[in-house]
Amino acid sequence: MYISTIKKVFSGLAIISFLVSCKKDEVKPTTNESYNIPTTYTFNDASSKSTVDFSGQKTRLVMLEQIGNLMGGTLPVKESTLLNMFDGNGFSVDSLDNSKKMLSDKTAASIDYFTGNLGEKNEILNAFKKQLKEAEITTNTNVVASEGIAGYYMDGSKKRYFSADGLEPQQVFLKGMMGACLLDQTLNNYLSLTKLDGGLTKQNNTNRILTLGKNYTDMEHFWDEAYGYIFGNDNLNVNPAVYKYWSSYINQVDVDPDFSTVKENIINAFIKGRAAITNKDYDTRDAQIAIIKKEMSKVVAVRAVYYMNEGKGKLATDNGKAAFHALSEGYGFIWSLRFTQNPDTKLPYFSKEEVKSLLDRLMGGTNGLYAVDYLNTELDKIAQDIATRFGFTVAQAIDATK
Repeated sequence: MYISTIKKVFSGLAIISFLVSCKKDEVKPTTNESYNIPTTYTFNDASSKSTVDFSGQKTRLVMLEQIGNLMGGTLPVKESTLLNMFDGNGFSVDSLDNSKKMLSDKTAASIDYFTGNLGEKNEILNAFKKQLKEAEITTNTNVVASEGIAGYYMDGSKKRYFSADGLEPQQVFLKGMMGACLLDQTLNNYLSLTKLDGGLTKQNNTNRILTLGKNYTDMEHFWDEAYGYIFGNDNLNVNPAVYKYWSSYINQVDVDPDFSTVKENIINAFIKGRAAITNKDYDTRDAQIAIIKKEMSKVVAVRAVYYMNEGKGKLATDNGKAAFHALSEGYGFIWSLRFTQNPDTKLPYFSKEEVKSLLDRLMGGTNGLYAVDYLNTELDKIAQDIATRFGFTVAQAIDATK
C-alpha cells in the first residue's frame, strides 16, 4: 500500500514534469510552415518597405566585372592598376571607390573553411595576384601567342590573351573568383550555421530585435547577402534580361534536360529560407541551406565537366589554341570545386589536395595546355572523375548550352 502510494506520487511528479517540459517547448519557433511564402525574393515590413539588402554584394559583383573587362580588353593594363582595384580602389565609377568594399578581403574568407586557415587563404590570394600579373604580361605583349610565349590569339573577331602555358588570365581570374569569393561567401560564410546562429544572431531574430538603424534582423540580412552573391547583379527589367556570374551559369545548366530543376530548386530554397527566418522556423531554414549547397555545388561540377569536353572538341584546331578559352574557364571551375560544400559532410566535394591534383593533371603536359596529345585523353579522365563524384554522367553534363 505504501509502495503503491509512493509510485502514484512519483508518477504524478513525472506527469507534472512532462507538462512543464511541454510548456517550455511550446515557445519554440514554429516549424509548420503556416506562414506566407512569396513567389519572388520580395520581403517587406508592415509599412510595405523592402527588408532585403544586398547592396554590398552588388558592389563587389560590379567590381569583379570591371577588373575582368580590363584583363580581357583591347588596351594594355598594368598589374598595379589591377591590384589596386582588387583592393577596392581605382575604378571608373567614384561610387565604387567610395564604397569601402573590396574583393580581396572576401576572397577565401569564409567562417567554415578559412577561420584559422590563413596559410591557404594567402596561397589563394597570391594565385589570383599571379593572374593579375599575367594580365599585364599578356596585354602588353603585341605578339601572337605560341608555345612558351605569352601573347594574343584571335578567336574569331575576339582578341584573347594567353600566358606562356596557354591559360587565359582573365578567365582563370573570373571563374576562380566566382568560387573563392562569391561561392565561398555564399555557402561557407553567410549560409554557415556558425554565422547565422552565432552570438546573439539567432536570439535577436527570434525576439525580432532589428539591426541598428535597419528594418531587418542580422539573420535576415546575412541570408540576403548570400542571395546577393548569386543573383545580386541581375537586371530583370530589360529585354532580354541580364544575368551575371553564377546566375548566368545556373541558367546554362538549367536548360540541360538532365538538370532542369536546378534553377527552380535554388531560387525557391532562397525564398523559402528567407521566409522561414522571418517566421523563426529554423528547421525549414536549415533544410533550404542544404538544398542550396547541394545544387550550387552541382552547378560548379557540371560546368567544369562541360568545359573539359568543349575544350577537347577544339584541340585539333590551330595547335590547340582554339581550345584554350574553354579550358581556361574549366580551370577556374575546377578550382571552384574547393569552395563547394556537401551538406551531409560539411566538407567540399573535392578537397584542396584533390583540386590541386586535378589542376596539375590539366596542366601536366609539356608547356601546359599546348600539350594537345596529352590533353586528348586526360580531359576525358578529369571530366569522368568530377562527374562520378557528383553522381551524374559526362554525357549528361555536356548537354548544357554555352
